[in-house]
Amino acid sequence: MSLHCERVGDGPDVVMLHGWGMNLGLWDPLRTAWAARYRLHLIELPGHGLSAEPEAAEQWVDACLAAAPGSAHWVGWSLGGQLALQAALARPDRVAGLSLVATTPRFVRAADWPIAMPAGTFSGFAEALAAQPDETLKRFLALQVRGAEAARETLQRLRHAAARRPGPRPAALRQGLDLLRNTDLRARLSRVRCPQTWLFGARDTLVPAGVADWVGDRLPDARVHCIAGAGHAPFLSHPEPSMRWLEESIDGE
Repeated sequence: MSLHCERVGDGPDVVMLHGWGMNLGLWDPLRTAWAARYRLHLIELPGHGLSAEPEAAEQWVDACLAAAPGSAHWVGWSLGGQLALQAALARPDRVAGLSLVATTPRFVRAADWPIAMPAGTFSGFAEALAAQPDETLKRFLALQVRGAEAARETLQRLRHAAARRPGPRPAALRQGLDLLRNTDLRARLSRVRCPQTWLFGARDTLVPAGVADWVGDRLPDARVHCIAGAGHAPFLSHPEPSMRWLEESIDGE
C-alpha cells in the first residue's frame, strides 16, 4: 500500500499525520508558516485524499513508516497522533520526537477510563457511517468544535480542508473507526523514549481535557499543555499558542 506524501520546505525533517476523515489540507496554516523552517512530509492516511485504499487496519502504521524519512520529528493530530505513537513504539530509531495534538491513548470510554467518548455514542456513530457517510462526516466535524471559542470559524476551516481534496473512501473510514475503537496505548506509553509534547484543547468534547492531567501524571518528562478555549483542533482555532508550543517541541530536540 502506497501513501501519498507531499514534501515541502527545507530544514529538519517533520512528518505530519492528520486525523480520521481528513486529509493533508488540514495542515495548510502550519504548512505556510513552517515551509521556510522545516522539511515537511505531509502524509495522507490510507484511503484518505490521494493515498491508496488500505487492505487492513493493521497496515496503517507500517504504511506511514514506509512513507516517512529515515528519521524525523512526528506531528500527529487525533488518530494521526495515535499512529505516531505506535510508530515510535515499533521503530524508535525512526521517530526522533513526538508532538501530539488532541491525542489520547484510548479514544473510547471503559470502566477504568472515564475520560473518553462513551462506547454507546461511538457505536452509534459507527452505525450511522454505514447508512449516511456524508452526514456522519459532517457531524464529526461539528463535534470537533462544539463548545469551543471561534467554533463557527474553525468549523469553516475544517470543512474547507476536507473539501479541497478527494474524500476518504468507505473502507478507510471503517478501518479508521476500528483503530479508534480498539487502540489502547495506556500501558505502553512509558516505553516511548523520544521527547514528547502533548497539546490539548480545554473545551475538546472528543478528547476531554482530563487526558492532559492523566498524561502529565504518568509521563513526568513530557511537555503537556492545554489551550484555554480550544476544542479538538487548537492549531486552527488558536494558531499562535499552538505553533509556539509545537515549534518549541521540534526545535528543542
